[in-house]
Amino acid sequence: MITSISHLESLGALSELFRLFNSGKHLNRVAEPALWAELERCQESYQAIFAALGFELKVEPRGYAWFHIEESGSQASKTSKRLALLWMCLFDTQADEGRPLSRFTEWRVDKALLAKAHEHHQEILEAEGLELDGFIALLDSAVKLGFALSLNGYWQLLPAVYRYLEHFESLSASGQDDSFDEPQGGEEDESAEVGLDEEEEA
Repeated sequence: MITSISHLESLGALSELFRLFNSGKHLNRVAEPALWAELERCQESYQAIFAALGFELKVEPRGYAWFHIEESGSQASKTSKRLALLWMCLFDTQADEGRPLSRFTEWRVDKALLAKAHEHHQEILEAEGLELDGFIALLDSAVKLGFALSLNGYWQLLPAVYRYLEHFESLSASGQDDSFDEPQGGEEDESAEVGLDEEEEA
């Protein structure tokens, strides 16, 4: 275990990374390159310290990291389930257009695309209480949790969305119909969830 004060002092982003991950957010290389570089510089040290505190830090080589928490799909938060529904509708709509799902980081996700996705899945979405405005507003939650960037008039999906894409693909391969559940270990911090749900109700 890492105990030396001098070693801890060399980890300049320890507090910042802990606050970010403990809020339920993903760190993305694309969105926060300086912080990502610091994590990569001392990845094993950060993982060891967080492990000593009871947290499992997952670092994906494709450029995102998060605190992994084992939770059953039935315990996924309302926000997480709605994000899963958002991604499922977007993936399905883009697949119908012949766009490779693995290149989702290159998509320009604007209100026109979201309106099309909502129209194509209107029955499912409205059964979940998601009218078009609420569906579009889910991107605000996605930005807060490190799944997307808000740009000038559109959103860019970040590599962390691979977690959902791989989850959907595994469900499809196994023939299961459980697309609304988030991927294992993606439960955001309860305090973060409350804040998001309050924003949704506002």
